[in-house]
Amino acid sequence: MKFRFILAIVATGLFIFSNVSIAAEKGQSLVLYFSHSGNTLALAERIHEQVGGDLAELKTANPYPPEYDTVVEQAKREQNDKYRPLLVTAFDNIDSYSVIFIGYPNWWGTMPMALFTFFEHYDLAGKVLVPFCTHEGSYLGRSVTDMQALAPRATILDGLAVRGKAVESRSAGNDVADWLADLNLPKN
Repeated sequence: MKFRFILAIVATGLFIFSNVSIAAEKGQSLVLYFSHSGNTLALAERIHEQVGGDLAELKTANPYPPEYDTVVEQAKREQNDKYRPLLVTAFDNIDSYSVIFIGYPNWWGTMPMALFTFFEHYDLAGKVLVPFCTHEGSYLGRSVTDMQALAPRATILDGLAVRGKAVESRSAGNDVADWLADLNLPKN
């Protein structure tokens, strides 16, 4: 991986970005994830082990608080306000990927607002998007519908929802393997 950092002073109204430039061949897959507690990261790693390609974390400029109740309240406010968090992860080669696995925790029935920022920043037309999420009872919620609205010219495949508490279990590993087999995507 080749990283390029552009630093600026936030106090002057400029922002901090790290530009992730991953050397990818056309057609390669990306497993992109946003994780708060580590559950979505663990699920992304399981998927990446089986599909190959590149693995990248979507990060926000302002980290979310570690406490569960605090973060879900913040997520609710962000949704209500249609807030778009600033991202510090940027891709200058998103066109290199034909398949993008997109992972996130389900917060208040959909993706965290950081994913909304991502979708609004990149043109994903013609891409195959494969959603996966961790949850504590709401499964995929309306996240796939929101994803379709944000990337109407992409193909969105069936998603996978795994309970956060079960990510490390053998059954979750089986669920991932079965889901990927059903998708029948080529491995990188």
